[in-house]
Amino acid sequence: MKHKHHHLSRRYRAALYAHLKQGRSGTLHLAHGLGGEALAAGLQTLDLAKLHEQILVTEILPGSPARKRSALIKQAGVFFAVAITPIEKTQRNALAAAVHLKKIVETLSRRTVELAAANLELSLEITLRKAVEAELKKSEHHYSELLKQSDQLQEQLRRLSRQILSAQEDERKRISRELHDVIAQTLTGINIRLATLKKEAAINTKGLDRNIARTQRLVEKSVDIVHQFARELRPAVLDDLGLIPALHSFVKIFSKRTHLHVHLKIFAGVEQLDSNKRTVLYRITQEALNNVSRHAHASRVEITIQKLADGIGMKIKDNGKSFNLERVLNAKGRKRLGLLGMRERVEMVGGTFCVKSSPGNGTAIEAIIPFVHVRKNGLKNPAISH
Repeated sequence: MKHKHHHLSRRYRAALYAHLKQGRSGTLHLAHGLGGEALAAGLQTLDLAKLHEQILVTEILPGSPARKRSALIKQAGVFFAVAITPIEKTQRNALAAAVHLKKIVETLSRRTVELAAANLELSLEITLRKAVEAELKKSEHHYSELLKQSDQLQEQLRRLSRQILSAQEDERKRISRELHDVIAQTLTGINIRLATLKKEAAINTKGLDRNIARTQRLVEKSVDIVHQFARELRPAVLDDLGLIPALHSFVKIFSKRTHLHVHLKIFAGVEQLDSNKRTVLYRITQEALNNVSRHAHASRVEITIQKLADGIGMKIKDNGKSFNLERVLNAKGRKRLGLLGMRERVEMVGGTFCVKSSPGNGTAIEAIIPFVHVRKNGLKNPAISH
């Protein structure tokens, strides 16, 4: 019996689909025939109505546009009314029952579709709310991380500020000590010798030339020391003659003082850079060579300044001992400030800076200075003076 009902259900579904697709009364004979088979199988009008509703509500209406559902329900109702005609002949008031059942089917179908649509909207709203909640949690975590990073950066800035102030104070002490121990003592010696010369000149002139020569040497020594301080603070040759003469002069004096062999190879077009960028290259060379003399225990340093596609590249490489870059950057002291200062100078004119150090290969400092400094917003930015 179940097999017969299943077979009837499949044929009823196929005939109903054909009727809805063709939309002509020519397919209604199929409905009448199916009604006869339903009657022979012992089905009642309500049984056929349940089958009709199941097919209509679960299969046909959900996949149809909302504007066509009402027409489909009416068209399917015609098919159902014809299908129950054979059954109607054996039941009193079957026609009225059919009409009533047809209305029930239409009402149930609409309500089912409306409920399905409401469930779909509710599901979409729940999904949207979950997505919004997830984004809010993600944003909270993101802002929490940003706040934590901001606190860390502020602490680093405070620590760097203290180190810079300490380094400045140490530099002032050094200059003060040098002025007191060297310049002041030399000038005091000159003053004493001048007083002695004054007395000797009043008595006799024997040995006067020799004492004058000694005094002149003291004056020359004082002048040299003053020039040395001036070069360290700001070399006049850099402004008057350019970067290349300034570097040659500094390297010559540095090599003589430290006994390090420094090879300088420089691109002549570097002088086309503006004053601020040339100053950056000079300060990097100055700081890098001072670091080499203090820490690297090297015997040779190579300085190369060459032209690149869109800027100037500088490389300073020594054959001394290497160091752990992370450890130095996280440490306290002047060496760390030297590296940070070099990087900061390069980045302020739109360049890039890196340090490479490995055992057996010494240390290499590399910087790229662009011909034109372009800010992130795409506008040209003049170099910053130091």
